[in-house]
Amino acid sequence: MLKHSLDFSRRRWGSALSLAFFLFMGLLRGEPPVARKGPNVLFVVVDDLAATLGCYGDVVAKTPHIDRLAASGVRFERAYNQLPLCNPTRASVMTGLRPDRIKVYDLDRHFRDEVPDAITLPQSFQEAGYLAARVGKIYHYNVPASIGTDGFDDPPSWNLRLNPKGRDKTDEGLVFNAEPHRKISGALSWLAAEGKDSEQTDGMIADRAIGLLEKNRDKPFFLAVGFFRPHTPYIAPKRYFDMYPPDQMRLPYAPANDRDDIPVAAFAHNCPVPHYNLEKPLLLKALQAYYACVSFIDAQVGRLLDALDRLELAENTIVVFWSDHGYHLGEHNGIWQKRTLFEQAARAPLIIRAPGARGNGRSCSRVVEFVDIYPTVASLAGAPVPKGLDGRSLRPLLDDPGAAWDGAAVTQVLRPADGRLARAVMGCSIRTERWRYTEWAEGREGVELYDHRNDPLEFNNLAVKPDKAAKAIINSLRPLLRARASGVLPKTPFNPKRL
Repeated sequence: MLKHSLDFSRRRWGSALSLAFFLFMGLLRGEPPVARKGPNVLFVVVDDLAATLGCYGDVVAKTPHIDRLAASGVRFERAYNQLPLCNPTRASVMTGLRPDRIKVYDLDRHFRDEVPDAITLPQSFQEAGYLAARVGKIYHYNVPASIGTDGFDDPPSWNLRLNPKGRDKTDEGLVFNAEPHRKISGALSWLAAEGKDSEQTDGMIADRAIGLLEKNRDKPFFLAVGFFRPHTPYIAPKRYFDMYPPDQMRLPYAPANDRDDIPVAAFAHNCPVPHYNLEKPLLLKALQAYYACVSFIDAQVGRLLDALDRLELAENTIVVFWSDHGYHLGEHNGIWQKRTLFEQAARAPLIIRAPGARGNGRSCSRVVEFVDIYPTVASLAGAPVPKGLDGRSLRPLLDDPGAAWDGAAVTQVLRPADGRLARAVMGCSIRTERWRYTEWAEGREGVELYDHRNDPLEFNNLAVKPDKAAKAIINSLRPLLRARASGVLPKTPFNPKRL
């Protein structure tokens, strides 16, 4: 424990020295980091949120406030995270670097172990004279265990950190766990809570964030607001559960033989058995609970947007809304949660509302990546963009969502050895506007190819018996994939129990 503390202290001071150098170079350029008037940034991240939003075409979801944001900003229809697990994806977004650069694949490794001098997105804003503040979960937290703490934070990223803790923590003993052999953190578990929104951690996060908006309305700010739901356990006030009667919920369709052409490695190790062997009535209640949390978070996002309007900040504030990764709700005959390279886990919501952007109010169907978020937001606000980031600015698409864009997205995930796999396996997937190509252990543990023009739900794996055309597509996509992600097992440490 002492060694970990000393190592983290060294990382923190190393980062502080890097930031000091960044500031010094700014002074040499004659650009002192004095406070200036915006544009501000409201940076909102939601935990484990799939594209289960009205603005993304979900006919079940009741999300009027996020839909309102999408209607006034640019909604990215095809935005993909780099690794569908909380710690790696968040570290990747905040550093602008791919998992293979930061060597973060599990829930335990900190990105500064590999890149101690990285300048994170909020550090870049600090250099530009902004207040960089965090409320709730931005970097990784163990949920629900770490709610109310700093979690697996990065102290140099922030001038101010707030960690509310609501009654969802004290009410954990009331949570129903459909899989009692698992902790509620990773099981299908839920609670239709008594009380008001403001008594829940996420309601308190919205409260504290609004307080910071009020207090700092006259100075430039980068305010990161991280909500914990709909991560398990699914906890929301009861009135949100009432919006989704279980008898009106439906499990996703898949052909009976859907799994026949899917490699074993493609199924997440935390969900090796279809639907966890749970009965359909329980699964429908799990769907109800998940959507209840989505609507609960939507209400909190609405409060943030209303505060921007009330404080007359909306016209000078960039709003970025994203989820750390997608989420499965029973697709492919029984996949739940995250950790796959299918569309449902690799794709996630991304909405950017930049004042004055000509594309506001439109959707963008171009393929973009989450490593693009850092250079986009920093360049929009005039904050420094470090050299060597792995993404590129989305500003051309914010002005013209239909602009030409040679985009492809790469997502990867590391599997531990288990009863199904004799050894650990790295999976890597590339998504273009038409195709998804996936390799497991560079193809030794399986290959997948899906044609999204004709098979958007990825039911027909064309790589099993590829014809001449499919082989040509595979041969064209393989080098593009391997240029951005390695299928070789990392030599850096990872914890198999925390993948």
